[in-house]
Amino acid sequence: MRIALLQINPIVCDLRKNAEKIVLAAGKAFEKGADICVTPELAIIGYPPRDLLLNPQLIDNCEEALNWVAQRTKNLGPVLTGTPFWSGHDQKVLHNGACLLKGGELTRYFGKTLLPSYDVFDEQRYFSAYEGPGYFDFQGKKIGVTICEDIWNDKDFWKKRRYGTDPVRTLADLGVDLIVNMSASPFSLGKQKTRASMLGSLARKYHISFLFCNQVGGNDDLIFAGRSMALDEEGMIIASGREFEEDVMVVDVDNPDNNQVRDHDYCPESETWNALVLGLRDYMNKSGFSRALLGLSGGIDSAMVAAVAARAVGPENVTGVLMPSPYSSLGSIEDSLELAANLGIKTLTISIDDLMQAYDQSLKPVFKGMQKDVTEENIQSRIRGNLLMAISNKLGGLVLATGNKSELAVGYCTIYGDMSGGLSPISDVPKTLVYSVARWLNRTTHPLIPVRIITKAPSAELKPDQKDQDILPDYEILDQILHLHIQCLVPEEKIIAEGFDPETVRSVASMVKSAEFKRRQSPPGLKITDLAFGTGWRMPLASRCSSFTKK
Repeated sequence: MRIALLQINPIVCDLRKNAEKIVLAAGKAFEKGADICVTPELAIIGYPPRDLLLNPQLIDNCEEALNWVAQRTKNLGPVLTGTPFWSGHDQKVLHNGACLLKGGELTRYFGKTLLPSYDVFDEQRYFSAYEGPGYFDFQGKKIGVTICEDIWNDKDFWKKRRYGTDPVRTLADLGVDLIVNMSASPFSLGKQKTRASMLGSLARKYHISFLFCNQVGGNDDLIFAGRSMALDEEGMIIASGREFEEDVMVVDVDNPDNNQVRDHDYCPESETWNALVLGLRDYMNKSGFSRALLGLSGGIDSAMVAAVAARAVGPENVTGVLMPSPYSSLGSIEDSLELAANLGIKTLTISIDDLMQAYDQSLKPVFKGMQKDVTEENIQSRIRGNLLMAISNKLGGLVLATGNKSELAVGYCTIYGDMSGGLSPISDVPKTLVYSVARWLNRTTHPLIPVRIITKAPSAELKPDQKDQDILPDYEILDQILHLHIQCLVPEEKIIAEGFDPETVRSVASMVKSAEFKRRQSPPGLKITDLAFGTGWRMPLASRCSSFTKK
């Protein structure tokens, strides 16, 4: 039996385009000798459709798209594709499911049993859980159907169970011969190793083969790496798909030697770079932008965003804007121009000296007798943000904010200033990882980012001799504390017990909380870690956290 995994890149709600992708990929698969095709989760509508699912007409349109695909594949072979569907009559219930298309007909529906409601997932808002997993008979074998979360509830692997039921165990008890999993499982650093380990554990436990078909591409803040794979009954990977690109992967279940097992690069720097490039490219393409615009400061963050943009949409479509002030060093200007030349992107230079003086004069009566402070520093940042937005309005192009996760976490950024933009590509990349990716990029390609940008002390250059570490801990220390505090939810006292300075830990935690109002108003970012400041981060703005001790 040869099962094709159609690793496609859908566009949310573009039913026509998604249906065409499925038909085209299925055609290629059957030409390669496939007996049946499987798509990712919700391939007809694209994942995540979010509140679009609240429109009943859209669900009916999905059924029309299914029929369109069924008609165009009826002479090729069966296709199992992901789709939302109704069940019931008088009171319709919506399910996240799959439909088996065969002979031009919609022959059978399957539904997702486990609906995640954590991190970026909110499926219980839209769907009802299906009564249980099912299977279908094909070429003398029972093929079990699971959808994404359905395979993530094995108590032996996780040492706990998140849901009351385990669809994989149910299918094993039904005597299935193999299980397919249709997924739209978002990318995060290191996740693929965990996923492969989990599937291998399930295969060995139940002595059942698993075929995992994952979506690829970027939709809003989420990135999907693809990396579809097949595992035999012993948990060995017998076939693997491409990473960060579409693929038609035909798996010979009975003759593993006929399959291709690709080597994936799990280096954090490589994963980060490829995810950011894919995420930015798809965000722009699917949102209708062809050109990108960003401010070049001579710092590591704007350099990294410029490099990602140049790779994602082509250097000819990227413009870097230099906006020097009296506090900008000559070195920063030279570094920005060298970076632009290395990348091949266009540049504009607009001095903000006169604009700063105009603000000073306008505000002089209001600020009379007061010393200059962070207010004037923020004005510089907001002048730059306004200039970028003006150029975007007049000339077109998506403005890219350049802040990293470390700065966003502690609020070391200016709202309506350097936070301005339509997308913040590295807002989930800690500062130390930005440096690591820059060094990796220079080693693996050719020196794109000037060495001085990587080696000089980071500075916002909003006042004389300013350095980030005048206010913040060293980034090596800061990022460790932020990882424990944000990713791992470790209490302050336990972080201190790890050997970190108590005053520093409490200061960082306080800054994280105080900056919530800024993060709420920041541009969307690209998620690459297990917990990003985006759809999976839901903190209150007005709150006071204190312990309660009974007296």
